[in-house]
Amino acid sequence: MSGLYLLALLVSLGCMLLVDRRFALVFWYAPLRAVLTIGLGAVVFLAWDLLSIAFGFYYLGDSPYMTHWEVAPDLPVEELVFIVFFCHLTLVGYRGAGLLVARRERAR
Repeated sequence: MSGLYLLALLVSLGCMLLVDRRFALVFWYAPLRAVLTIGLGAVVFLAWDLLSIAFGFYYLGDSPYMTHWEVAPDLPVEELVFIVFFCHLTLVGYRGAGLLVARRERAR
């Protein structure tokens, strides 16, 4: 069961990329802007995680579903994948919602 969480994150990220590609929402709309935005978001959330670890608010738990591969002490590789997934999901949701609202306004 080790690695099941990482696999779930990668499958979810892959599905989100397929939605992105199908509707040209983020990477297939403005690739450079997408990379910069996701990169900046990842840096902010990674800094947040590192501060939380340093102050003792966050630590690596014991789960049979995690790989227990650590990028830094108490920072699992799954956290990095989750951060990228979360940033991409947010951009897809934001852009998708904006397009739906615009389509609704045009229909009126």
